[in-house]
Amino acid sequence: MNLFAKDLIAVADSPLQHWLTTLPAQLETWQKEQQHGELPKWLRCVEQLPELAPQHVSLADTVTVTSDDISEGQQNRIRGLMMQLTPWRKGPFNLHGVHIDTEWRSDFKWQRVAPHLSNNGDLSGRQVLDVGCGSGYHLWRMLESGADQVWGVDPGQLFMAQFMAIRHFMPKELAERAHWFPLGVEDLPELRAFDTVFSMGVLYHRRSPIDFLNQLRAQLKPGGELVLETLVVEGDENTVLVPGETYARMRNVWFIPSTAALLHWMERCGFKNAHVVDESVTTLEEQRATEWMQGQSLADFLDPKDSTRTIEGFPAPRRAVIIANR
Repeated sequence: MNLFAKDLIAVADSPLQHWLTTLPAQLETWQKEQQHGELPKWLRCVEQLPELAPQHVSLADTVTVTSDDISEGQQNRIRGLMMQLTPWRKGPFNLHGVHIDTEWRSDFKWQRVAPHLSNNGDLSGRQVLDVGCGSGYHLWRMLESGADQVWGVDPGQLFMAQFMAIRHFMPKELAERAHWFPLGVEDLPELRAFDTVFSMGVLYHRRSPIDFLNQLRAQLKPGGELVLETLVVEGDENTVLVPGETYARMRNVWFIPSTAALLHWMERCGFKNAHVVDESVTTLEEQRATEWMQGQSLADFLDPKDSTRTIEGFPAPRRAVIIANR
């Protein structure tokens, strides 16, 4: 089964046609060699979801698809299958009355980002890429803002199954505009094709942040807009936190710059008009354990005696949104 046949057709019918020189072979290799051991189980969950006509759809803070004539049995089936796709990190979603209360209230982040996009947050007619898109929550919010097509890339295969489950319930006219590929930005050629590129919560996971910024820039059209959201620390342009083995109990955190340092990096990479539009400390209301993500979360990552510090003694998570142009 070609999981991505419809998405490749969408590429062929879009301004991204030149992506077809590399993308089909990459996806074919992935399907043969790189699948997670649990992926067949996750995909079976998606395949077993009931077919329901979406009668009410909202791509607002809680991405919602509902039907008036759903039975209790169908609702219980949806809940049971979605529970097999835990942990759910990004959301929230409401699928036919099943409320998926994700670890992150990703709507909080979108509220900090959306007002600062060009054209007063109107993405109408745009080809939009989300690098590190997770379950795809923000892809639906980008469609709400008018994007023509949204493209998510993320190597996390559980996230892919979650996205496919959400898309399963969407009306055809929305489902055909949202796409997801199990790739990292390092797997993309220099496409220079997207009007807007989002990268939210990825930079600090990269061993080479400068290479990552250059990879993001390579996907933008000349003049295109980058929306970068990442962990930062307070300080001047020479301040960069390089944690030890863990930061807030995350093992894959490499560099956390100050906003001044990050703006300097972006200037060196050739971005124009880079500016900070938001900077805020992550709250326990925004990131927390729930029924749908029962592992440790932010409350477990902070010093129990001083919530301004992580358990390791570093400054508590602070996040900034930076917007720039190619």
